Amino acid sequence: MTPDVLGRPAEEAYRLLLEAGVEYTTELTRPTRSFFPVDEAKLYVVRVVKCPDGSCRLTLAAKQIKPRKEV
Repeated sequence: MTPDVLGRPAEEAYRLLLEAGVEYTTELTRPTRSFFPVDEAKLYVVRVVKCPDGSCRLTLAAKQIKPRKEV
């Protein structure tokens, strides 16, 4: 059975899938514009596609950097 890794940090998702013995591939999605800056070092699982062979494909996205508020 594939563990639920949707919304989890990538490293945690990798660990859970490894422990469950599930093979996976990854792909990275990026914003089309640079209006919202992202932290490429902090990846999260935003989509999971289960394949017929029992493996799954994870789509990863970088965490958005929150802008600092000016006071």
